Amino acid sequence: MEKSLCDSKCRVCEGGVSPFDVRTVDAYLKKIDANWQVNEVKTQITRVFEFKGFAKTMQFVNAIAWIANQEMHHPDLEVSFNRCVVRLSTHAIQGLSENDFVMAAKIDALLA
Repeated sequence: MEKSLCDSKCRVCEGGVSPFDVRTVDAYLKKIDANWQVNEVKTQITRVFEFKGFAKTMQFVNAIAWIANQEMHHPDLEVSFNRCVVRLSTHAIQGLSENDFVMAAKIDALLA
């Protein structure tokens, strides 16, 4: 039985591997919440989260920061009063890897 993305761990990626191809990106998108969007060139996934006020937004951002440090895979975050835009990409390979989808699943689990 395949381990769920949320139960997986990010692997250190310092380059030297290829980013996911279009087919693999499409397959992994089916494993995460449908609110994640992939950019046109399939190198980044993005999701917008909205909250009721600044305190809830910051609690969410701090939880993401904790997970990111545990996984050693850090998203780009855009934070405002009641929303947070999360962008995931594996910078070392300039594209998407399993790590991005693991992080997406773990971030989604924060709201479950």
